[in-house]
Amino acid sequence: MRPAGHQYHLTVPDTTRPLRILVYSDNVETRETVMRALGKHLHPELPELSYVEVATGPMVIRTMDEGGIDLAILDGEATPTGGMGIAKQLKDELATCPPIVVLTGRRDDAWLANWSRAEAGVPHPLDPIVLGRTVLGLLRTPAI
Repeated sequence: MRPAGHQYHLTVPDTTRPLRILVYSDNVETRETVMRALGKHLHPELPELSYVEVATGPMVIRTMDEGGIDLAILDGEATPTGGMGIAKQLKDELATCPPIVVLTGRRDDAWLANWSRAEAGVPHPLDPIVLGRTVLGLLRTPAI
């Protein structure tokens, strides 16, 4: 049960509108792995998920500037522009930035995800259960 009076990352009262998840990686297999891991319905209390696939850093910035993204998943191992640098840029430049998950190269890189100001980091190789729980936690957590 949600506490009364809290604003949630889910900003749209219409729960029939799909949640838009931006998935950034230069590697199509990584993007597909993320989308398969999360599926279309992450949790019964949440609307359906829809995905915006992005393969380049400049398109991440452009898409996020346009708004309408509920959560971003950025591949920290992407080249030439890594997701951690993009996460930091988004947090510095957007007045209202949705939650960000950074995919790190390994578990020991969690400090880099923290540096990027992302709300969470998930290491490669991706564990679908860990990714799902992480995303679910961010979508259901009160906005600060």
